[in-house]
Amino acid sequence: MPRFADPLAAASRGARSLLLRGGVALVALSAWCAFPTASFALAREGNLSVARPFEVGSSISGNYLAAIVAGAERDTLAASTFFREALRDDPNNQDLVDRSFVAALANGNMADAVALAPRVVAHDKANGLAHLTKGVDLIKNRRYVAARAELAKSGGDRRHDITSTLLTAWTYAGAKDTRKALATLDSLNDEAFIVFRDYHAALIADIGGNKAEAEKRFKSAYAAERNTLRLVDAYARFLASRGQRDEAKKLYQGFDEVAPGHPIITAGLTALDEGKPLPPFVRTPEEGAGEALYGLGAVGGRSGDELASLIYLRLALHLATENALAIITLGDVYERMKQEETAIDLYDSVPKDSPLRVNADVQAALLLETLGKSKEASEHLGQVVGANPKNQEALTALGNLQRSRKLFNDAAATYSRVIALQPKPDKGQWLLYYYRGIANERRKDWKGAESDLKKALELNPDQPLVLNYLGYSWVDQGINLDEAFRMLRRAVDLRQRDGYIVDSLGWAYYRLGRWDDAVRELEKAIDLKPSDPVINDHLGDAYWRVGRKLEAQFQWNHARDLNPDPDDLPKILDKIKNGLKDQPEVAGDARKTGG
Repeated sequence: MPRFADPLAAASRGARSLLLRGGVALVALSAWCAFPTASFALAREGNLSVARPFEVGSSISGNYLAAIVAGAERDTLAASTFFREALRDDPNNQDLVDRSFVAALANGNMADAVALAPRVVAHDKANGLAHLTKGVDLIKNRRYVAARAELAKSGGDRRHDITSTLLTAWTYAGAKDTRKALATLDSLNDEAFIVFRDYHAALIADIGGNKAEAEKRFKSAYAAERNTLRLVDAYARFLASRGQRDEAKKLYQGFDEVAPGHPIITAGLTALDEGKPLPPFVRTPEEGAGEALYGLGAVGGRSGDELASLIYLRLALHLATENALAIITLGDVYERMKQEETAIDLYDSVPKDSPLRVNADVQAALLLETLGKSKEASEHLGQVVGANPKNQEALTALGNLQRSRKLFNDAAATYSRVIALQPKPDKGQWLLYYYRGIANERRKDWKGAESDLKKALELNPDQPLVLNYLGYSWVDQGINLDEAFRMLRRAVDLRQRDGYIVDSLGWAYYRLGRWDDAVRELEKAIDLKPSDPVINDHLGDAYWRVGRKLEAQFQWNHARDLNPDPDDLPKILDKIKNGLKDQPEVAGDARKTGG
């Protein structure tokens, strides 16, 4: 069968889209941090919480070392706990104060972080992270003048420090000085900040009652960036609040054409159709400041600066505890850092009434499967589908789960349920037809599989995954060989660094008896995926056919040691012992017809 990269969590993840684009000058948080980015845990009760027990040591040195190890492993829950215990035994140790502060902040222990920030500043007056933390907490407590004083110490020239500028503007908004707030934002003249600046200017003007200025700023931001989720949602809500519901609907529909089915957009359109109000998602200066921090944190996570992302998102949630996008963005960061338990906790904390709740539940179920908790994953995803029988994302995730467990009949039926929900397929549905095609091929329904794969290509021509699967399947059956090899070569051209696709082309050559061509392509594949047992096995077979039998034995032994599929292991062991038969079967008349 063709090889392909098929992560279980390939269901739509649109709800985790970033809000604002542009090069944002993030604070260099790593300069203050004593350990790498770490996981985050919410202090709450949740029915999906995954237990991560650990014991606190009895000595300061033991707790200190445990904290260092936990930080290196990106486990902020453990790191913050161990640093706190070590600090308790040595409260005047400034190094422990600094490390405990950052650990608490990264873990979301805001009470501890806020308490430690003044102690950090007492010995390091230029510590921007501590001043930022103090300023954010003062905003939360609506002490706007004091907050501005702290923010002025958290960065450099305010014209260049977007964090300080945005938060300072929101402190003026909190003091009901809209004019000063907008003037502060307008100091951001860098072209990269214009959308961010006008977006927040619109929110501030709206809260301050200057609707004309708010509309002007929204129009400016939207003209520069029409495909940004948060901006589209905010602008549409503003228009709806002014009675311009048809214009609001057009904004949502425009975004839906680019990214179909996003739950926030769907919820907005539904509310408009049903005549329901659309309240602004930023209702207070505190939420506005949290929105600014969320935008900066989301940019940091996308650019690979996970520590900056963690800190900003943690501070954002200190100001706006139920910001679902901030929570999901955090979950995404931790998921990419392989902190699955933490991500599950985060997804389970998304407010129950949020349009993103189903998305969060689906991601939590997929992560439970990743952790080997198959029963819990099935139960949780079953509950989600039961409560949302027409939710395409939940159903697609269920189909993916079934397919990963080789329940191909069930998977095909589930994908069919999803496809039936949208009688007129669009380009975005190519993946559903591709997945159902795989399930049909695996359950020996080639007619259905071929139809699905062709439909996927019709919706998304030149899609390398589909070209690879359909092309190889044709080669394997000895049919449509010229077209099949055109597809495989095109797939390789499009994904030259994909070892699975290169392996498919090489193995197709092998199935046709073109051993030299097979060796050439399979050697490329092994360079790309040296630890894949199947590619090693394939290359061993090809080496044997061209007479390189010692190298074949080496590749088979390597495949054996790479934890191959249990069904493949006996075949590999037999080849190690006996080699290959002199004359293999080939696909149809392929060796005569070429490819």
